[in-house]
Amino acid sequence: MKLSARNVLKGKVVSVEKGSTTAHVKIEIANGQTVTSSITNESVDALGLRVGGEAYAVIKSSDVIIAID
Repeated sequence: MKLSARNVLKGKVVSVEKGSTTAHVKIEIANGQTVTSSITNESVDALGLRVGGEAYAVIKSSDVIIAID
């Protein structure tokens, strides 16, 4: 896999919740840390995403917001 995105996080799919057209997919990238993505149900099926399977969260953004408490 070759991408222009620099932020690629490998993890395990822990949840796939399909709605009428869009699914929310949660990927655990570290112990207790998850990334959630909204993608189409068609993409979930095409990628064969399932709980327990491996996947990558690829983050391509021009903005990164940093916050503190």
